[in-house]
Amino acid sequence: MSLRTTVAAALGALALVITLPTSASAATGDFAYKFVGLDGTPRTAALHDPASPACITLPEVADPDASEPAFAPHNDTDVWVMVFTEPDCTGDSWTLRPHGHPATDRLKLRSVFLTDRH
Repeated sequence: MSLRTTVAAALGALALVITLPTSASAATGDFAYKFVGLDGTPRTAALHDPASPACITLPEVADPDASEPAFAPHNDTDVWVMVFTEPDCTGDSWTLRPHGHPATDRLKLRSVFLTDRH
């Protein structure tokens, strides 16, 4: 192989590596919460090893006109989590520590932001 071919191949490989998408990291553990189902009964849902950092609107309570907010969040992941009263990580917020105790039923939420591991 000539030097020119070797350099061209190396530059091509470098360009390919740079353009590859980076994979999202994930928090380890579960972020659980309660919500009222369509039949009016309380239900529990969990995000298992959710992507982080990321804002996640909880699907069961995403529409403020059609549902009550979720409540009683429990952050049993390895990252800090901010919970928000509105979809898309807007509205009032509270921060929950990693592997914390379940919050009270009075803490309402519609979305969560999971921080980076750092």
